[in-house]
Amino acid sequence: MDFKLFDTHSHVHFAAYKDDQAEVLARAREAGVGMITVGTMQKTSAEAVGFAQHEPDVWAAVGLHPQNIHHIHPSEDEGAGHEDFDYEFYKKLASEKKVVAIGETGMDLFRIQEGEDPTKIAAEQEMVFCRHLDLCEELSLPVIIHCRDAHAQVIQVLTKYVAAGKISRRGVLHCFTGTADQAHAYVALGFYISIPGIITFAPKKNESENALAAVVREVPRDRLVIETDCPFLTPQPHRGERNEPAYVQFTAAKISQIWGCSEQEAGETTTANAFRLFNL
Repeated sequence: MDFKLFDTHSHVHFAAYKDDQAEVLARAREAGVGMITVGTMQKTSAEAVGFAQHEPDVWAAVGLHPQNIHHIHPSEDEGAGHEDFDYEFYKKLASEKKVVAIGETGMDLFRIQEGEDPTKIAAEQEMVFCRHLDLCEELSLPVIIHCRDAHAQVIQVLTKYVAAGKISRRGVLHCFTGTADQAHAYVALGFYISIPGIITFAPKKNESENALAAVVREVPRDRLVIETDCPFLTPQPHRGERNEPAYVQFTAAKISQIWGCSEQEAGETTTANAFRLFNL
């Protein structure tokens, strides 16, 4: 199946699209976009698999989001809620057709309520993250990693697994918002970097360019993929609206400007990378 672009991280099966899902998929197909739809807990992971199995241009990933393993912060985001990690449940689900990755998993130390113990939360998240990596090792699947305010911890965990000869399929840092140095550390370990629509945002005050521009410029082109993380993080020129997979074209367009190449070349390169990463 030929795609012009590939959205490596969407939540297109979420209820945010319940009223116009067919139209959203039609717009993605018109733009030549294939996609992975990603689970965040048991319910949304199972729904992702069921959805992908009925759509020829959609694949699925299954896992437990780090914010869902304990009560960090009340969230109205879809897919949020407390859940214990059930290794056997996710192992069985990941064995279904169209599942191409484990995740999203990882560590998120951004939303910690006053009075909660950051050390305890980090330890809990790291333990569950490691169980996901164990599942990747057992099933020979790549991992989709969510990381916020925890790059040092995540790099340390991944270094340990790689040094032990595990997680041979490696994986991707989803919705990367770290520094170029952090990106280089992940690439050195064999991982890919996924650029979200945030790359299209105007620079912050006192910045000459979007902070992700340096990442796009410095990371080897064969290690970059793109994503929407829809329905969240809508790129320009649709910022403020609900995001959708077709909008990954704006991220690709921005990357082409930074690379100094055509939009077609940026799309072909990032799509080929995604196919290699997820063995599509």
